[in-house]
Amino acid sequence: MHHLPLIFDTEIAKGKPENIRHPQHACPFCDRQQLTDILATENDRIWLLNKFPTLQATWQTIVIESSDHTGDISTYSSSQNRAVFAFAIKHWQATIASGRFKSVLLYKNFGPHSGGSLRHPHMQIVGLTAVDGYAKITAANLTGYPVMTIGPVAVTISDQPVMGFVEFNVTAPLTAIATLADAVQVVVRYLLHSYFQGRCDSYNLFVYPQGPQITVKVVPLFNVSPYYIGYQLTQADTPKRMRAIADELRQEFATATD
Repeated sequence: MHHLPLIFDTEIAKGKPENIRHPQHACPFCDRQQLTDILATENDRIWLLNKFPTLQATWQTIVIESSDHTGDISTYSSSQNRAVFAFAIKHWQATIASGRFKSVLLYKNFGPHSGGSLRHPHMQIVGLTAVDGYAKITAANLTGYPVMTIGPVAVTISDQPVMGFVEFNVTAPLTAIATLADAVQVVVRYLLHSYFQGRCDSYNLFVYPQGPQITVKVVPLFNVSPYYIGYQLTQADTPKRMRAIADELRQEFATATD
């Protein structure tokens, strides 16, 4: 299915702060007394309007995950990580339920290859006025080679990825967000510390609504394949490599639950 592109406003983007590639630059999320347009708070988590809404026909908001500038899913305690996911998913679901938008996205950038501009840990909830952001996503993109199940939560490696090469899916009912958060944390730690001999420094996280359940897709990022950039041709690893990655990830889960 084809849809028109989102329109990026370069005039608004000129003022955006950046401190991933230039860590000496100031962080607006650390100066919490100066934050405005706050929609909700919970302990040190804040949901607020994005001061630089660069995409036209959208409603762009930020979920500041923590007061710790260098925090991340990979470094949070289990309880903090669960709280971050519960907070973000609650407000994403509420935005969907408002009926104001054609679709509502929840995603996270982390690291220099992720497309993000600020190091401070955050997610984004974005309402799209006229575009179905899930139109090109199929059910097959959100499942794949089985890694393991933890109660009602299933972890898979996509054999039909959205972009490729390796995409991890964590699927859970909305009643099991804590277990989902635990599983995503193990996947992220594996990506940043063990996958590709620890050479991965970036990832994207995307959350997809699926009726009474959701899927969190975690994508390790390097350079984007020219096959995808030029032709939207997706690549996937061989079944042998998927089995090897699944075995490595199972060991991470075993270590995390010992």
